Amino acid sequence: MKIPEITAPVGTWESLSAAIQAGAHSVYFGVGVLNMRARSSINFTLRDLVKITRICRKHRVKTYLTINTVIYDSEVTEMKRMVNSALKNGIDAIIASDQAVIQYARSVGMPVHMSTQTNITNLEAVKYWSQFADVMVTARELNINQIGSIIRAIKRQKITGPSGDLIRLELFAHGALCMAVSGKCYLSLDQYNSSANRGACYQLCRRPYRVTDFDGEVELVVDNEYIMSPKDLCTIGFLDQIVKAGVSVLKIEGRGRSPEYVKTVIACYREAIDAIAEGSYSKEKVHGWLDRLKTVYNRGFWNGYYLGQTMGEWAEQHGSVATQSKVYIGKVTNYFTKLQVAEIKLESGYLASGDRIYIQGPTTGVIEMTIPEIRVDLKPVEKAKKGDVCSVPVQEFLRRADKIYKIIGKD
Repeated sequence: MKIPEITAPVGTWESLSAAIQAGAHSVYFGVGVLNMRARSSINFTLRDLVKITRICRKHRVKTYLTINTVIYDSEVTEMKRMVNSALKNGIDAIIASDQAVIQYARSVGMPVHMSTQTNITNLEAVKYWSQFADVMVTARELNINQIGSIIRAIKRQKITGPSGDLIRLELFAHGALCMAVSGKCYLSLDQYNSSANRGACYQLCRRPYRVTDFDGEVELVVDNEYIMSPKDLCTIGFLDQIVKAGVSVLKIEGRGRSPEYVKTVIACYREAIDAIAEGSYSKEKVHGWLDRLKTVYNRGFWNGYYLGQTMGEWAEQHGSVATQSKVYIGKVTNYFTKLQVAEIKLESGYLASGDRIYIQGPTTGVIEMTIPEIRVDLKPVEKAKKGDVCSVPVQEFLRRADKIYKIIGKD
């Protein structure tokens, strides 16, 4: 049983470090506006590719650049510049769906992975796209049996990509789902002239709606107010079945999510596939991973369509139902390496012994810890307040300007 690659969503430097800390095998990210998270993620610049590839090579993590929007003629020159820069900087592959991107990338020798926007649902589609790509993600509407059947056929018929290797199939394992088939939606374009297929979704489907007749006399509210907003996909409870089916890559959704989301989700799925590999995957461990996954952003979880379900499960409230949140309280002003002590300037709220915190920074990534002791003017105190400069023991090396967030549990 071959253990799949885990590819992590990266929208910021903090998330990049968090993904590497959590054990991701690869990361995917966007540059500029020609990607499907152009509006919701900070994104990087072409100049950042040098640093990204340097960091990832050091940690033996692959890099995938998303150029997966619809491309117009006026953007072809910019698209080519992006592909050329990716090739020059050693990016491992481009994730694409538009033929303009695919054809040009192939013409210059840049590897391509097929985006979910290509909506691959059958073996014939795999055969067609195999002339362009070695890796392709299946549509989220397929079930495990269908995916497994395609993988067996790939092996049986020896369907290979440009490299000469057998085609590898990828699937989305965790994160936000959309009511549209493979993400192709026109609600934002219709209402705001802002296309989801251009990375500029306003997420109108996440809102509650009332139905009113033309005369304004009758108004209906459907029992579930969020009938266009699916719960988040979570496959960790049947990940062993996915691995057994022969899936090569597990893609985690969330380039617009926080660094702690990236670290928590990647860590849980990495632990899960490692447990499958060593034969220790169990229901008890799944419960533990689910409890951790619930602490970060989610709209509630369901299995997607992978187990044969034909109807979606809809969110029960607006926004996240995470069991905890974070509040910014200050930043690191110094770190004393020999003492392993951080100096923190509190800019909001207070910090007390026993509080749980996140420490986040572009290089630091995400550190989660409980405050063992806190001092002000070298004297032990129970609590430090806004305006105080306090010191806290921290074993991991920190950088100045790393941000401190207090973790707040929700009832």
